Amino acid sequence: MQTGGERSCLQNYRLRELLSVYFTMMAVVVVILLASFQGASPRGDPFPFRVPLDPLGTLELSWNVSYPQQEVCFQLLVKELHFGIVFGMSDRGELENADLAILWSDGHKSYFGDAWSDAQGHIRLDSKQDYQLLEAHRAPEGFYLTFKRPFSTCDPNDYLIEDGTVHLIYGVLHRPVTSLLALNLSLVNSGLQRVQLLKPNISNPELPPDVQTLEVLAPNVSVPGQETTYWCYITELPENMPKNHIVMYESVITPGNEALVHHMEVFQCAPQFDSIPHYSGPCDSKMKPQRLNYCRHVLAAWALGAKAFYYPEEAGLAIGGPDSSKYLRLEVHYHNPLQLKGRFDSSGIRLFYTPTLRKYDGGIMELGLVYTPVMAIPPHEDHFELTGYCTEKCTATALPPGGIHIFASQLHTHLTGTAVRTMLLRDGREVETVNVDNHFSTHFQEIRMLKKMVTVLPGDVLLTSCTYNTQDREKATVGGFGILEEMCVNYIHYYPRTELELCKSAVDYGYLQKYFAFMNRFHDDEICSCPQAAVPEQFAAVSWDPFSKDVLRALYSTSPISMHCNQSSATRFPVSARAELGFDHLK
Repeated sequence: MQTGGERSCLQNYRLRELLSVYFTMMAVVVVILLASFQGASPRGDPFPFRVPLDPLGTLELSWNVSYPQQEVCFQLLVKELHFGIVFGMSDRGELENADLAILWSDGHKSYFGDAWSDAQGHIRLDSKQDYQLLEAHRAPEGFYLTFKRPFSTCDPNDYLIEDGTVHLIYGVLHRPVTSLLALNLSLVNSGLQRVQLLKPNISNPELPPDVQTLEVLAPNVSVPGQETTYWCYITELPENMPKNHIVMYESVITPGNEALVHHMEVFQCAPQFDSIPHYSGPCDSKMKPQRLNYCRHVLAAWALGAKAFYYPEEAGLAIGGPDSSKYLRLEVHYHNPLQLKGRFDSSGIRLFYTPTLRKYDGGIMELGLVYTPVMAIPPHEDHFELTGYCTEKCTATALPPGGIHIFASQLHTHLTGTAVRTMLLRDGREVETVNVDNHFSTHFQEIRMLKKMVTVLPGDVLLTSCTYNTQDREKATVGGFGILEEMCVNYIHYYPRTELELCKSAVDYGYLQKYFAFMNRFHDDEICSCPQAAVPEQFAAVSWDPFSKDVLRALYSTSPISMHCNQSSATRFPVSARAELGFDHLK
């Protein structure tokens, strides 16, 4: 449970051992004599969230959130402090145009201030000091720096802290800094970490007395000495396991690998397969059995900074029993930018389950776009949006009269996705945001608890929109399963479970062919519209100019859609597969 939700963070802290405060001509800067900080560590732990910032774990960030005060309290632990530390936030983790808090030393005195970097990475003190220093002290484990900042400051040089992913940047100063004006972030030993800063302020239900645990762990993997590795491992449930409810799960990280394990997921395999080949190896290996591609039912997902995940006390996720596959796939993302070798890992996820079934089975439903190449993003686009629809006819047919209650959500795209949001529409009006991430990164995906449950009634509409950046691509990026293809998905976690497992859409195929024919005539191109031509080949032949991009945008916004309203058996509910778009206010 978040400790800062009912009070201003660190209200019991006293500012200790700060020897002097003075005004500079540019900003208020707190002067700290580092040698005087010999106090003990703070009693208790008011910071419930914690992540390592650097690959070696020498920098650690802890934080707390106060929603009443609309501020975040940060605590940096620097295990080896030299001449200062740079901490900040930027749109995508860039060093330029970043919002910064800086501790620096000229070799005699040390200073703290609110700063920002310009488009060239040069650092400037901010005329409005919104980072407020609370405490600084030394301890046996290193140097602690504690400060806070409001979510929103109305300062054009500051980052707006909002729901979703936050890209944190950090840097270590190894030499004395005589003037910030001479400091350029491009010359600083720096790095990037992604977190969800604004954790929801919700209480965790108590676990039942008969709870049991199942650990799904990597088998002492020798982590490859490369920057990015996705490792897949197949394991099994206990023999003849009856139906149980998963009520909680948490991460299990091998000690010393806290900065190496980036995120993890546990998937259950499709129940129609009697056997799944056992495998332990890279997920992109040619040796990976094809049947592992049918292990895609998400049971648990964890990312850096995430705490334990609790189901609502009235629901649990079913596992075991005759309708459940006994095979599980663990996927671990190792982030190893220093390309360290000789590291072994047995990290994974610990599932807490109970044989005492709760009132409702929890369900997981896919919203967004169908995995098909008919949905594509042109090249050299910095902001191209695609939207998937879960229509009123589908929800009216598939949902129970009382509707469903969404309590968590996992957003998903591949490499070019930069933002994702799902909106709830009722009677033609947007009534609620289910989930939104304006700084989404495919490298940071987790199941996130919603701040409050969202109820979806029969006849409601769910729109899932994804924004993409393809500025570095020369060809159109089509939808599909490949990492260089794209997706737009929101896996919503809800109760009570229904047979509706997939509620997604794509543009009508016939209207897309009309687009290719029109572009062919307009540009005098040779885009084959014959039946045997594959859609990716047709997109590859388009001459991409502003006009062809605008026409594609208009096509996706106004043309009829192909609706997929699918049951867990992959059969469709009896609703029309073709639907007209009638959301004029969204166009």
